Amino acid sequence: MLRYLPFLLILALWIYAFIDCLNTPEEEVKHLPKVVWVIIVLLFGQVLIGPVAWLVAGKVRKAPAVGGRGGGRGRAQWVAPDDNPEFLKSLGDETRRKSAQDPEPEDRTDPDEDPQGRKP
Repeated sequence: MLRYLPFLLILALWIYAFIDCLNTPEEEVKHLPKVVWVIIVLLFGQVLIGPVAWLVAGKVRKAPAVGGRGGGRGRAQWVAPDDNPEFLKSLGDETRRKSAQDPEPEDRTDPDEDPQGRKP
């Protein structure tokens, strides 16, 4: 089983590079047109030259955020709904709006009717 592992890793890298190349917008492709990169990845995939070249030189890579947790200034960070004061405020506003639109439901039972809804 282990003798197939190198082949499977090469195949996985080849497929990843090919799909990444296809999904990358034309504006983010460096040095060569996108079509040429696709051909390079396909033709030189078995010897790993094409996929490695694409991953190293073919795409504009964004720098990782510095500072770890909470280091990105100006970037919105995900907050759980029960910790988000804006979300909780919107729930309160929605509840008040609904109560203003729909007053308490009236008791629709007729005092002359029995519980099955028939008149005596």
